[in-house]
Amino acid sequence: MIATHSSDLKQTRFDSVQASAHPFCLVCSRSNPLGLGLKFVCEADGSVSTTFLGHPALEGFEGLLHGGVIASLLDGAMTNCLFAHNRAAMTAELNVRYHKPVVIGEEMSIRAWIEHSRQPLHEMAAELKQGGEVKASATAKFMERS
Repeated sequence: MIATHSSDLKQTRFDSVQASAHPFCLVCSRSNPLGLGLKFVCEADGSVSTTFLGHPALEGFEGLLHGGVIASLLDGAMTNCLFAHNRAAMTAELNVRYHKPVVIGEEMSIRAWIEHSRQPLHEMAAELKQGGEVKASATAKFMERS
């Protein structure tokens, strides 16, 4: 399929950067049989988003998504936001705030955006919502690979 619309072209470029930089990523690769295989979408405001339905294999406390998985989802979203801006950078610092428990089996949405960017450092933010409520949020600093 040939991308003819500018947002289609941006998504195609994003998918290419993602596949090249993260070919076997636990969060976003479709090639990793044990991975989550999340598909991030470029939004008009420069952010990226995805939805996810957790399953019991990712449980921490009974019926709740493990906090480490939540951190991985937020970190992966911020990484993919950078891919959408044609940047490949690694997490240098990650701060996660858990606001409320995330229920397994209920759809959640994850969104990430750039707060400040000055090469080689990028300051990012992300949030995980479920039922319209922010359940977890994160900020991070990413450094471009040299």
